[in-house]
Amino acid sequence: MKAASRSDLFLPLLAGLVLSAWVTLWAWDESPYARYLNHAGWLETGPVGHLCSAVPGAALVLPAVLHVTAWLLMLPAMMLGTTVPLLNIFRRLTQTRPDRHRLLALVLLGYFSVWTLFGVGAHALDAGLHVMAVEMTWMTVHAWLFGAMILATAGAWQFSSLKYRCMDRCRSPVVFVTEHWHGVNEGRASLMLGVHHGIFCIGCCWALMLLMFAVGTGSIGWMLGLAAVMATEKNLSWGHFVSRPLGVGLLLWAGAIVAQNL
Repeated sequence: MKAASRSDLFLPLLAGLVLSAWVTLWAWDESPYARYLNHAGWLETGPVGHLCSAVPGAALVLPAVLHVTAWLLMLPAMMLGTTVPLLNIFRRLTQTRPDRHRLLALVLLGYFSVWTLFGVGAHALDAGLHVMAVEMTWMTVHAWLFGAMILATAGAWQFSSLKYRCMDRCRSPVVFVTEHWHGVNEGRASLMLGVHHGIFCIGCCWALMLLMFAVGTGSIGWMLGLAAVMATEKNLSWGHFVSRPLGVGLLLWAGAIVAQNL
């Protein structure tokens, strides 16, 4: 009875974690330090700006640390809901084991590690483009082009067969867990289950996550909208009907930006 009652707490605890991440992001966005979430004026003003001016290398390290911090809040807020079916299957599979909490934590560690690496890479690319824009007037004048390219890439990816292959794997959690977790070397297997799930999840959602760099990384409204879209695509039986209309909308938006600026 005690195990069953603890099991019943799983979804409320998960929902509480997701809600806590959203509340923290919202509080950060409403605080005087919102510019560090929005990637706006990091180096020009405030304590971070002074520190970056005073300490060699801080202009590279501190923005990266702030980005990773924000990214680690965005991941549970936006992506944890998409993993509920797999986590629930794994929890049921291991619920009689004394180390079940450790194994579930390792799944989450593997999943978030992959997404964190993706976020670090995206930040490095974004930072590199900003450095190039400072040196190249053409890039500054045509900054709209990069937003249009991200929108077009995300729109085109909605029609990609690779996206749908990845999504099929994510939408079959029972098959996925039985393929990647056999109860042998349980800790490593649990970690790698999370890693593999993260890789396929990135295959589904990487282009949509990159939209945050086009519309503003601190936009809570966009985070909520994209989180809802990704959870719908992956978790609901009719979710695949959302993908193509969304792709058309993103491509039209990219085309409108190009037409407006040419």
